[in-house]
Amino acid sequence: MKLLAMDSSGLVASAAIIEDEIMRAEYTVNYKKTHSQTLLPMIDEIVKMTETDLNEVDAIAVAGGPGSFTGLRIGSATAKGLGLALDKPIISVPTVLGLAYNYFGYPQPVCPIMDARRGQVYTGIYCFRDGKRMTYLEQCAISLQELLATIEEMVSAGTMSENIVFLGDGVPIHRKCIDEQLHVPHTFAPPHLNGQRAGALGVCAMQLAKEGKTETAAEHHPDYLRLSQAERERAERNL
Repeated sequence: MKLLAMDSSGLVASAAIIEDEIMRAEYTVNYKKTHSQTLLPMIDEIVKMTETDLNEVDAIAVAGGPGSFTGLRIGSATAKGLGLALDKPIISVPTVLGLAYNYFGYPQPVCPIMDARRGQVYTGIYCFRDGKRMTYLEQCAISLQELLATIEEMVSAGTMSENIVFLGDGVPIHRKCIDEQLHVPHTFAPPHLNGQRAGALGVCAMQLAKEGKTETAAEHHPDYLRLSQAERERAERNL
């Protein structure tokens, strides 16, 4: 299977081409530019460098949400446009799960946290054992305190092991609070594993494709998990 994968759901923009067990190229940038400036040029660059004919890819993988509303719209619009033009299916990867795949093969719990503002994080808890994915907490938007309480409850009940690793753009913001409030062994990802990577998302997408989780370009739309700020403010005004 050959995939073009992209992720613009957070601060990082990333694109990759993966063919079966080989990552042909990955281009990742985390530096002061909008994804509308970076994503298409990055895709164009890796396509040229690997002499890839996009008509030969089997599917297009994209971070489907949650995340930055603008970033998700840019990624989804790019994936939809390519999918429609090339007549290729879309694999919409839950953003938090794709981020967790940075630690595919790690036998202990993996907990991505993305800053969702308004006192919340986008998160989920996963584990990878014997090549299989386990889900302890489906991706959701909750407060950090609620997440930490959930982790302690699951560890105390014996349903989840200790040594949780945290990763994602929420780590720099919430690391001190996690260290102070979480009373079970935990650690934090190093810089090269902390952010979104299209290569990891692509590996996740291949597994989702095997599970039959694909859609047409026309069907695809981002999963924001909650209303945008403008939508919330409009709803509040109409109360």
